[in-house]
Amino acid sequence: MTDLVIRALDESDAHLFDSLPDPLRAAEAFRNATHRPDWKRVALRDGRVVARAAWWGGPDDTEPLLVEWFDFADGEEEAGAELLRTAPWRVGLDLTMPGGWRDDPAVRAAVEARRRAARAAGHTPLVERFVYRWTPECGLPDRPGRLEFAPEPDDAVFFDALRRIHSVTLDAHAREAVEKGGLDLAAQEEMDFFRWCPSPREWWQVARTPGGDLAGIHVPAHNPSGPCVGFIGVLPEHRGHGYAYDLLAECTHYLVERGAEFIAGATDRGNFPMAAHFAKAGYPVVRERVNFRAD
Repeated sequence: MTDLVIRALDESDAHLFDSLPDPLRAAEAFRNATHRPDWKRVALRDGRVVARAAWWGGPDDTEPLLVEWFDFADGEEEAGAELLRTAPWRVGLDLTMPGGWRDDPAVRAAVEARRRAARAAGHTPLVERFVYRWTPECGLPDRPGRLEFAPEPDDAVFFDALRRIHSVTLDAHAREAVEKGGLDLAAQEEMDFFRWCPSPREWWQVARTPGGDLAGIHVPAHNPSGPCVGFIGVLPEHRGHGYAYDLLAECTHYLVERGAEFIAGATDRGNFPMAAHFAKAGYPVVRERVNFRAD
């Protein structure tokens, strides 16, 4: 084989990124995403693109937050790994697959090859996640009416609630943060994400029982790609009543009332209770994702 040439793209040759086949249907998954040309890199062999990756961040971010699109041609697994190894940014990677990818042998083989390449480049799998997309055709979920929702201007209320929520959690990212820096870090990372989203601070809501006890919080949000379920969390002492569904239903109505024509959501594959709530609320799984952390 001839040597690889690895380089970034710019406005003049950004079209090269689209010259590979797309077995994981990433173009469909990222139709609402914007990737900066200078955050796209390709590996070429004999002038032909054999691997590609697109890094992603918010419009105001000066450095990318993660690798969002990673792919390579058949037989070019090592070229894909080298593309990641030589990148100027050391960030996490999200590998996005079609929903039900395990049922298609060809897609499954493509996923496994890309997972091997990511690991060879020093990325460790953290968690697999379901990715959801609600549209009006799904129908609005019923509001059970068991909780009372209201905005809460005091950040300390949310911070304390997040600490309590993450004290017992199935969320892999929160558990990693707790292991790294305790409950304060886990809560702060969530707060930082809420602040990073361009949606208004006034959208953050608390949920209380009729007796006035704080039962949970939900954060309807917009990320740079559009409306999304920013956060759903029930305090440990109020679990077992299915309140996460109430929060999700309210979050959905809240966003639709503010013009949302679709709503994105996600949860860990192993978070069976939350996955069941998404299904009950009419959110279909549109794709799956493996989150890798950079070693």
